[in-house]
Amino acid sequence: MYKIATLNKISPVGLSHLSDKYMISDEVSCSSGILVRSQDMHEMELGKEVLAIARAGAGVNNIPLDKCADAGIVVFNTPGANANAVKELVIAGLLLSARNIPAALNWVGDLTENVGKTVEKGKSQFAGSEIKGKTLGVIGLGAIGVLVANAASDLGMKVIGYDPYFSTKSALSLYPTTEVKAEIKDVLPLCDYVTIHVPAMDSTKGMFNSELFSLMKDSAVLLNFSRDKLVNEKDLLAALEENQISRYVTDFPTDGIVGKDKIILLPHLGASTAEAEDNCATMAVEQLMDYIENGNITNSVNFPAVNLGPINGDNRIAVITKGEPNPIKLAAAMFADLSINAIVGNVRGEYGYALISTKDLVKSAPKVDGVVRVRVIQPDEM
Repeated sequence: MYKIATLNKISPVGLSHLSDKYMISDEVSCSSGILVRSQDMHEMELGKEVLAIARAGAGVNNIPLDKCADAGIVVFNTPGANANAVKELVIAGLLLSARNIPAALNWVGDLTENVGKTVEKGKSQFAGSEIKGKTLGVIGLGAIGVLVANAASDLGMKVIGYDPYFSTKSALSLYPTTEVKAEIKDVLPLCDYVTIHVPAMDSTKGMFNSELFSLMKDSAVLLNFSRDKLVNEKDLLAALEENQISRYVTDFPTDGIVGKDKIILLPHLGASTAEAEDNCATMAVEQLMDYIENGNITNSVNFPAVNLGPINGDNRIAVITKGEPNPIKLAAAMFADLSINAIVGNVRGEYGYALISTKDLVKSAPKVDGVVRVRVIQPDEM
């Protein structure tokens, strides 16, 4: 029986996908897998029993990825599982800003008498604009960015995209009316609205700064439903103060921007739908089980994707390496005395993974430099 620890409230729909080989446990250190949403894990001590952590969502800032990789713990996320929920909230953000809805709601909510006459007399102060015919710049054309681009096109907007890692999958999903440019500097000056959909990494931290704000229309609205760290707040406030851009809409309130003019704040609602929570939890559970039972890695953020399909009666040997350019060659040499049916592997950065299929019974693994962890998986394990 495999123990699975849950660090947050995980959707029951997702947990229902756990087979009878699994039980939910409160004992994190001796669990085979961990399901988490937002709890900060950076100071947690993880036991040697922990094989994998699955984040029911896309962002993994709350998980110590390098520490996990060094311990041979595979970390998964669930890209695309909450994409529709975020897309719908981005469209809501567009409309909130275009029609001055937050200010209008606050104003009308404070009326106490002669409401009808006061509304007719005062509503003109909230006159906005329509988004049809306006240009939206989508920075990042992954699962969410593509959905936002297509939805905006359906609403009559002109869409221009930018993504330095634009994939074939995204290209096939994106409406052909969307123009994709090679440089962000060629996108920003053309846009009435700009929406950010890139991951938070060292290379993207503070990417929206004074340099990019200077390229935008002074009437432009910036929407950030990805991560707060993508925007340099000091430069943002200066850009708003100096009318370099007109408004900022974000799902990530921080101390530095709460209560500031020209900013519309939402309380991190992007994935807060029942459907998104169910989808994320289901995807996380299925990836966790596939790794524990079959050794397959899909959507890991610290190890490469490797897949041998269902175990189907064979034995599996999972070999995790660090600093080895060819984990397949290393794993094959370690188990040269076995009859190997198949072996696959790959590297991601300095970490590698090899997965061996064999009919032979594996009793032990040699200790080899560069190998972080070896795990033997048998089809009848419980």
